[in-house]
This record gives sequence, structure tokens and C-alpha cells, in this order.
Amino acid sequence: MTHTPAVPSLQSLCIFCGSQTGNNPEFRIAAETVGRALAANGTALVFGGGRVGLMGAAADAALAGGGTVIGVIPEFLKNKELAHTGASEMIVVPDMHTRKRVMFERSDAFCILPGGVGTLEEMFEIVTWRQLHRHNKPIIILNTAGYWSHLMGLLDQIIAADFAHKGHDTLVTVVERAEDVVQTVEAELANPKPPVRFDV
Repeated sequence: MTHTPAVPSLQSLCIFCGSQTGNNPEFRIAAETVGRALAANGTALVFGGGRVGLMGAAADAALAGGGTVIGVIPEFLKNKELAHTGASEMIVVPDMHTRKRVMFERSDAFCILPGGVGTLEEMFEIVTWRQLHRHNKPIIILNTAGYWSHLMGLLDQIIAADFAHKGHDTLVTVVERAEDVVQTVEAELANPKPPVRFDV
């Protein structure tokens, strides 16, 4: 009798992260840890398609672990030779808006690693869509070395100032260790959070 391996609930995870590696070695280690964990879990990594920075580090680690890596990159970035040539699948799109839509459609959940304003823009859009009940996919913020602590304080301030309702903090889940990302997402997929209210 052959044993069929269990299919993970988390079949694809999108990461938003920097096209730089940053000045703390822990950032790269965290990206590589997430990539390896996805490969070990049989979960495809969906990312911005670049071979540089933290996105490249996560993709390289996933591929080294035998995982599937799906890149989504706009034509203008591919032409600058930033596209990851080793990706299992590379989807070339016409613009940044299409890139985000395709990444959303191909993913069961999202993880935000350290990054810059582009990473913030991607994160806030996907959080806003969840707030507006366009999806209820898990969103994990990986707070490596406290990188996102000020951001979490800002979100608390937004709630305290009544620009968001109490309960909006559940739009995201914060984890401190890269090793906890996959199990945290799997747990939320098994027990989804209720949608938050957004009354005006």
C-alpha cells in the first residue's frame, strides 16, 4: 500500500520584501529560512521575480530545497536583467498593478519581510483589500530584529485615533521568528479569522 503525502493547506505563499539585503545579516537569514521552510512544506513561493536582495535570497533558498518558485515581474524590470533565471515559472506582466494582481491571485497567504517603500506599498494594499472584505487570506508580518516594530506602533496609533476600528489589528499577524511563518499561516487557514467591520 503506497502512502500519499498530505497536501499542505498552504499551497502558495507570497512574500513582499526588499530588493536590497539591508545592513543586518539577520534579514537575509530570515528570508532564506522562509524559503527553505516553504520548500520543506511543499508550498510554492510567489514573489516579485527578482534575483536580487531579500527576494532573491528567499527564492534561492526555496529552489535549493527543491521547492517551486513563481516569479511575477514587469517587463521593464525584466529588461534590466533583474529577473531570476532559475525560477520554476516566470510571469512577465506589463506593469506594477498587474504584477500585484497576479501575485494576489496566485497566493493563499502573504508574508511581509523587511523592505523599503515598495514593500510597504504592497503590504498596505493587501491589508486594505482585507479590511474591505475583498479577501480573507492570512497576512503575516515577519518582525525580524524588530524591523517592523515602529510600523506596528503606527497601526496601533491609527486605531487609537479612531481612523480604524478596534479589531483592525487582527488584519495582520506578527511573528518574530522566520521559523514560525509557515505554521502560523497553516493555523489561520485551518481556523480563519472573522472579517473585521469597516463601518463609516
